[in-house]
Amino acid sequence: MHEGCCGLDVHKRTVVACVLITGADGAVERRLRTFKTMTAELLALADWLDECQVTHVALESTGVVRREVAIK
Repeated sequence: MHEGCCGLDVHKRTVVACVLITGADGAVERRLRTFKTMTAELLALADWLDECQVTHVALESTGVVRREVAIK
């Protein structure tokens, strides 16, 4: 198991991020945030993932917007 991981659900106008953080005691904390798909918001998403010490990300998308999210 990874100590910090995130699932991203990418839509045309938003990205929903769910971060799971495993503590030393094995308890899992869930953090959920929604970001817009504009560049500034995607950069804020990247900063938030860094703050949460996320090391692995799973990305789900049905459109071409996922490419922009993955690049950031």
